Amino acid sequence: MKILGIGNALIDVLAKLKDDILLNELNLPKGSMNLIDVRTRNKLLDKVKHREVKMTTGGSAGNTSLALAKMGMDVGFIGKVGEDKHGSFYVNEMNDAGIRPHFIFSENPSGTAIVLITPDGERTFGTYLGVAADLRKEELQEEIFRRYTHFYIEGYLVQNHALIEGALIMAKSCGLTTALDLASYNVVETEKEFLQELIDKYVDIVFANEMEAHALTGKNPEEAVVEIGNKVQIAVVKTGGDGSWVKQGNELLHVPVEKILPLDTTAAGDYYAAGFFYGLAQNASIKQCAQTGSLLASEIIRVVGTQLPDSTWEAVKRKANEIINH
Repeated sequence: MKILGIGNALIDVLAKLKDDILLNELNLPKGSMNLIDVRTRNKLLDKVKHREVKMTTGGSAGNTSLALAKMGMDVGFIGKVGEDKHGSFYVNEMNDAGIRPHFIFSENPSGTAIVLITPDGERTFGTYLGVAADLRKEELQEEIFRRYTHFYIEGYLVQNHALIEGALIMAKSCGLTTALDLASYNVVETEKEFLQELIDKYVDIVFANEMEAHALTGKNPEEAVVEIGNKVQIAVVKTGGDGSWVKQGNELLHVPVEKILPLDTTAAGDYYAAGFFYGLAQNASIKQCAQTGSLLASEIIRVVGTQLPDSTWEAVKRKANEIINH
């Protein structure tokens, strides 16, 4: 299995604050996610540059691609970054992880999600999409798609109808199995009809959490996975600490998970998708795929941020193989 991901290439800039003063000064409600312009982005970066700052790769499909690479999978990624220090950081991190890069470069600034962490652990986002949101259908190359067997796309790209539909059409024309993660319930609410059309025409695998599934179908997780699963090869509805519902053909399963107290739920869904794909690559059952997805999700919620320490990956892969070979 060779997986090609596409999504918003965002660099997470995490800054620890001593108090709420900066949040109040910039009118950023604590715990919120705010889309910001380049002027506010530059002001924020200037305000935090003397604080304890950490940069990591981000973006939904980027997180999944990174986890897949760490699991030893053959994976590539399409994204757009600026010719700046943040863009260079993103590309270098992806290269170092073993991801095959298919980047488009721009003179404009890279997308950055500035994460302000207050002493109580609350995270407040100032997200500047930058050139990440400027990726165009015309920049996609069919020859790249032909190198892969599976195509994974994040739902955040649905706001660019031409791009997401064009990418799915290209993937299907090249014979790839297509997978869509619905990304966010508010995105689904806004783009419900268009998403349903995409799923009906081009999508083979759908990942959703219970809020996204409800926004799409108006139903509870079990009923939603049935409705979605009747349109695609595999449907997954994640229900957090209650595990997930999966449907493939006539097989419908609820796969529970051990409940743990999360430190940070960022990227949990992205890692679930990576674990599920890993199971598929090993010809595992859908139950085992769901269990492997839950395993990776349970690992990432134990740490702050979107990456696991390198020292833990061998143990994670061993646990995954134990699930699959059980």
